[in-house]
Formats: sequence, C-alpha cells, structure tokens
Amino acid sequence: MSETPKLIHWADMTADRIIRQLGDKESYTVASGITPSGTVHFGNFREVITVDLVARALRKRGKKVRFIFSWDDYDTFRKIPANMPKQNVLETFMFQPIVDTPDPYDKEKSYAAHHESAFESQLEKVGIEVEPLYQATKYRAGEYKDGIKKALDGVETIKEILNQYRKEPLASDWLPISVYCEKCNTDNKIKDKAWDGEKLSYACDNCGHQGSEELATTSRLKLPWRVDWPMRWAFEKVDFEPGGKDHSSQGGSYSTAKDIVKLFDWQAPIYLQYDFVSIKGRGGKMSSSSGDVVTVNDVLNVYEPEMVRWIFASYKSNVDFAVSFDLDAIKTYEDFDRQERLAFGVETGNEKKVAMAKRVYELSQVGDMPKEMPFQPSFRHLTNVLQIHDGDTKAARSYYDGDIKNERDERRFKERAHCALYWLENYAPEDFKFAINKETPKALDMNEAQKNYLTDIVSLLQEKSFESDNELHEGMYEVMHKHELKPMDIFPLFYTILISKPKGPKLAGFMRTIGLERVKGLLEGAL
Repeated sequence: MSETPKLIHWADMTADRIIRQLGDKESYTVASGITPSGTVHFGNFREVITVDLVARALRKRGKKVRFIFSWDDYDTFRKIPANMPKQNVLETFMFQPIVDTPDPYDKEKSYAAHHESAFESQLEKVGIEVEPLYQATKYRAGEYKDGIKKALDGVETIKEILNQYRKEPLASDWLPISVYCEKCNTDNKIKDKAWDGEKLSYACDNCGHQGSEELATTSRLKLPWRVDWPMRWAFEKVDFEPGGKDHSSQGGSYSTAKDIVKLFDWQAPIYLQYDFVSIKGRGGKMSSSSGDVVTVNDVLNVYEPEMVRWIFASYKSNVDFAVSFDLDAIKTYEDFDRQERLAFGVETGNEKKVAMAKRVYELSQVGDMPKEMPFQPSFRHLTNVLQIHDGDTKAARSYYDGDIKNERDERRFKERAHCALYWLENYAPEDFKFAINKETPKALDMNEAQKNYLTDIVSLLQEKSFESDNELHEGMYEVMHKHELKPMDIFPLFYTILISKPKGPKLAGFMRTIGLERVKGLLEGAL
C-alpha cells in the first residue's frame, strides 16, 4: 500500500518533485554512473547513495523504481593511478578502452571489471541494489546506433549548444564522435574524421592506419561525454539523475546536456546537485587517478553500515561535509545513538526533531526496520571493554551478555566491536590506548597518606559491592577527604597501578569495567 510521508526530508521532497513534474507514473527510472578509471572512492559514493535515498522515497509512495548504474568502461584509459601495480604493463594500454586493459591484480577479466566488482560488493554491504549497465557491452552490441546517427546528423545543433559556453568555437570539421582505431585500438591522435550518413572515415596518426567504420556493423564508435550522457537519458528513459558541482555549473555538462537531449526526443531528467564529501584531515576532493583514496570499505572499518547511510541521510545533498576517523568518530557514534533513541521514543525531543530522526533512521537501514531499539554499546566504553580484554571480542561480548537480546543486537555488537578495534589500532591517539597491567608496577613513588588511602580502598572493596559508578566514585572521595588528599594525589597513582599511565578513562566506571576483584589485586600489590 502506498504511503505519502510528510515532506520533512530532502529525499521525500525530491520524490514529490519528480512525481509533480513528470506526472504520477507507476514506475520511474533513476540513474547514476562512474568511470572505472581507478579505485572507486568514497567521494563517488555520494552520488550513488543520493540516488538510493530518492529511490527509497519513491518506493515509500508505492512507486516501482528502476535504479540503473552505468559503468562507463568504454571510456579511454588516460592515466595510470599511482596505487596500481604493474605500471609498465598498464602503460602499454594507454588510450585503449578501459574494458580492454588487463587487471593488474590478475583477479578479474579486465582492469574495469576489477574496479566494478569491488564497488558493487561494497554497495551490497550498505544495502544499495542497482541494475549495472556496462557501456562497453552496450556500445559493442550496437544498442546505441540510432543515438550515434542522430548525434552525427545533428552535429550543427550540438556545436551551436556547446559553442555558447566555449571561448573558442569548435572547429568547422568537428564531429561528436570518438573512434578506436581498427589497428592499434586507441582513440589517440585520430584525425580527418568524416561522416557520410552511413560510415565514419578517419586517419590514425598513432599507427598510420586509415580506415572507416560502418555504423550498422561497427563496435568502435563512441560518443563523447557531453553527448553520450543525454543520449543515454533518452535511451533508458531516465527520470532522475543528480550531479556534482563540476557538472552543475553554468556551462557544465548538465547545462549542455539538457539542451542536447532534445535531439534524442527526450527531456532532461529531474536534477539535484550534490556537494563533495571528504575525509577530515585529508584535504579536498578525492581523485581516483591520484591513487590516494578512501573507499567505502575503509569507512566501513570505522562505522557500521547503517551509520554510513545515516551520515549521508543526515545532511542535505547540497551541503559538503567531512567524515572523521579521529576522536570525532566517538562523537559521530554518540550522535547516531542519540538519534536512534529519538526514533524509538526512548529519548524525547520536539515533534519536528523526532519526526526527522525517525525518517533519517528509516532511510539508514540496510535491512528491515528493527521492531524495537537495538542494543547500544557506547563506542567509547566499548573501546575500553575491548582493551581491558586485550582485544578479545568473545571475552568482551560476555560483558554485554545481559544486554544482547536478539540477532540484530548480535550483529550490532559484532560490527561495532570490529569498528572499535580497527579504530583503536589505526586512528586512536596514543593517550587513548592502554593495557591492563598483569602485575603491579614496581617502585611506585607513594607517601604515607597515599599508602593509607590505598589500604582503606582495598578494605572498602572487600566489604562492599558497588552497584553503580556513582556509588564507587562517592566512596573513593569519602576516603580521599578522610586522608585530606586531592584527586591529583590519587588519580595518577591509580592509573599508574592499573595501566602504567598517568591518566585514562573515568576512574570509577573504569574500575567497575575491569572488575573490582582484579583492581583490588593490583592495589594490594602496591602495599
């Protein structure tokens, strides 16, 4: 049954705009795409999840949605990313189709397939299902013959549109077509292109070949991006496709495509500009060709799948933001947990805030909406529990035995524990890390008052079981006041005994998490 959600989230507003502007259809086609020129990075992911969120909003209204994802693997291999192995082998395939370049890792049938399969598997992890379209396959199968003919026959119209935004007009003999030479398979240094209505003739300065390609039978012709994009809008009947700032500026590819698409008897799809996403501390826009990129998998090592979706669903599409791997990751987890509590009514907020929390949370789900709020192990506390148990996730899990109620909770623990361990090993500052001492450190520098304090605390831990952090905290302070000591006289000493560092997590909670018997043993060793 269809549902018309309140228009509070930009994805729902965009779905509403699509339906209003294109008419109330049973089915809509939404599109995204990437050239597999190198490792597909997290910056590319913003476009894909933007489309996915709009697709979900359309489905919530009872619409069928076809989500096509175009792999532009018939593009030319123009630059070798620095992170690729076998650079000398790849060099020999420069200016050939990406799909014809071999996989330098020797795992897939081509360079393109390597990057395609890697990204498709990452999309699956965050609950995004697409219909992949491989452009090399479609061009070589002749599916775009009619589109190519319309472009070549309409060259003057296309030139007129493009020239509006160019400082220098296109050459009089320019044609909206690329050709891969029959002899050397490159599109580099192709000249003297001529179209007679049925075939394209050309000369290749790269290898000296002169040839021609019959449109009816060729598999070597390809439209350039600014013409290819609108041609495919028409071919696939695309209703919605977003674009980045680079495509959205005046004179950018969307400006020209929305006029060129009329040549193919279609209209420009509903458009949404999205801004770039970056990783905090790593500079601006990511580039596959640089090789220094962060992938969806890299982000999934720090954040649960639902949180990756939630981060994007939380921002308007035209707002740029940075994902944090540093200490801010803890705050990101706390923000997510707070919104999850709002969504389930466990925490209160004003009506608008709660409605937004519910919708963002719903859009963040990889699977079905949980029927009850999942177990929430605090990320900060979980890092402590894992370190107390020397990184043993099975031992750490026993600490939460009373909290894990079902399969969803189990998955939450496993995913969050993996992320916490990875974060500790790769991004946590040194003063955040610790290991519980197996034995009490030798040669502790203590005065008489401090020794007496430790003696009383050991007695207190023997006499009383503390049921809360606050209760233990108050008990420790009572003994402190008795001996006329200050926190600075005691806390560094405690941390030294427990972890051989001058400071650490909040002490009372830390001691209870370690286990008061274990703490007592280390304190006794100091006396």
